[in-house]
Amino acid sequence: MGISPVQVIAVTGGKGGVGKTNVAVNLALALADLGQRVMLLDADLGLANVDVLLGLRPKRTLADVVAGRCSLRDVVLTGPSGVYIVPAASGTQSMVHLSSMQHAGLINAFSELANDLDVLIVDTAAGIGNEVVNFTRAAQEILLVVTDEPTSITDVYALIKLLNRDYGITRFRMLANMTHSAQEGRNLFAKLTRVTDRFLDVALQYVGAIPYDEMVRKAVQKRSAVYEAYPQSKCALAFRAVAQKINTWPLPTAPRGQLEFFIERLIQPVADTSA
Repeated sequence: MGISPVQVIAVTGGKGGVGKTNVAVNLALALADLGQRVMLLDADLGLANVDVLLGLRPKRTLADVVAGRCSLRDVVLTGPSGVYIVPAASGTQSMVHLSSMQHAGLINAFSELANDLDVLIVDTAAGIGNEVVNFTRAAQEILLVVTDEPTSITDVYALIKLLNRDYGITRFRMLANMTHSAQEGRNLFAKLTRVTDRFLDVALQYVGAIPYDEMVRKAVQKRSAVYEAYPQSKCALAFRAVAQKINTWPLPTAPRGQLEFFIERLIQPVADTSA
């Protein structure tokens, strides 16, 4: 059987406070529920919070990997639903200023874990700094988390523009978060595409909306993901619907000619398994 490629999804959004980490964590759990082997990388290298959100206490983090104290495999934790978690360091200044060589080394290090994975979700930091751009470019799919506030739209547009203009990325997917109606999500998408269609040559696809739900706050207070703590909440059900959609996304078939996760999977000829 051929080596199957890993679906890599960067969850990003430019602005802080749009619920990006919450989206990344709950989508990871929902995808695991569908039978996928999922890893969640906390790529907010200086202000890690995936472990906090899930009530995990990592003994080692990516800072130890970068410093050469251990291998990537040594820092992987098993979270709820069997999701593998790669924790980042919190309050470590040096992690925020990694060189491009260190970034590349980190991204390449994931290759040793490829056999155990179907999906890698990368929870990026806020903003449009080098760290965010490097991790986002290395993913196959870019999932933009947007909320109904002007700064969220302008920040996400700035990120699309940067990735498109400087790195030639043309395909993005958008998820509306904390919406008060299904229509609000569609309106947000329409707002964003109005500007992108006018000024950029990119294809934007709408993935869906996650409703505003008081249960999210309750879950966070319990140091738990809403998908796990309140599986029947409207928010958890919306995450499940989005995960089902993600499951139908095409897998990468060839390298795109830039630094990306699991690239050697795409260079090796994949045996034809259809026979």
